[in-house]
Amino acid sequence: MKPAPSWIAFAPALFVVLWATGFVVARLSAGHVEPLTFLSIRFPIAGALFVVIALYQRAIWPDRTHAFHAAVAGALLHGGYLGPIYWAVAHGMPAGVSALIVGLQPLMTAFLAAAIVGERITARHWFGLVVGILGVGLVVWPKLTLDTVQGITPLTTALCIFGALSVSLGTVYQKRFATGLHLASGGVWQYAGASIVVFIGAALGENFGFDGSFEAWLALGWSVIVLSLAAITLLMLLIRHGDVARVSGLIYLVPAVAALSTYVVFGETLVPLQILGMAVCAGAVFIVTRKA
Repeated sequence: MKPAPSWIAFAPALFVVLWATGFVVARLSAGHVEPLTFLSIRFPIAGALFVVIALYQRAIWPDRTHAFHAAVAGALLHGGYLGPIYWAVAHGMPAGVSALIVGLQPLMTAFLAAAIVGERITARHWFGLVVGILGVGLVVWPKLTLDTVQGITPLTTALCIFGALSVSLGTVYQKRFATGLHLASGGVWQYAGASIVVFIGAALGENFGFDGSFEAWLALGWSVIVLSLAAITLLMLLIRHGDVARVSGLIYLVPAVAALSTYVVFGETLVPLQILGMAVCAGAVFIVTRKA
């Protein structure tokens, strides 16, 4: 096997920083583009870019079965994950709080992997789950409102949890049915599946509003180039080089990076109890993802 390139040593930390900016984009686009409409534009553009890359690299295209599995994985990893998160942020959920809830994804993945692919669940996983739930409660409770939509509400909180479950299920599904596909040609089908999910949601619940502002175009450009193209490709390369464990080891830092970013850019703040909850959640994810 060829030795891993030198940049791999810095890639996991770079991925975490790039991934955290996704929550900044969700906040930036809110009020300028309807959330599912935004993703209905973003995903097809990203898919088209991957078509160009696949053709340039003369990639092997998946057969019908693997294309279907890639589309299902994409629907879960991108559509079912980002759709609820963007909707919640657009309706008042602070981006930093949404990042924290989604940050529990490694815990959920561990339990789904046990149910679907038979991976073993230990006492450490159960302890991490309990600690993680406690942390989320500390973050959500101080600003929880019973308003039907706006803010940290039962609905926006539930949607963030649903998004985390979707990306967890997509991760396990990808591992079970869609590994080994070419990064570009497989990515085309992933974004095809994601596009279908969010377009149906936009058609049913939105008016495809896009105000054409600088913020809207900046959010769209960043999300396509940096998130859908660069960050996802970087993650796939890390998986290929067997260094994804270091990403898992750093993933608990994403909520803190996202919260700091949204504080600097938008002035979003957390009360001390929420900061404590964020630290508790980070500890829970560390417990689960660290090597025994």
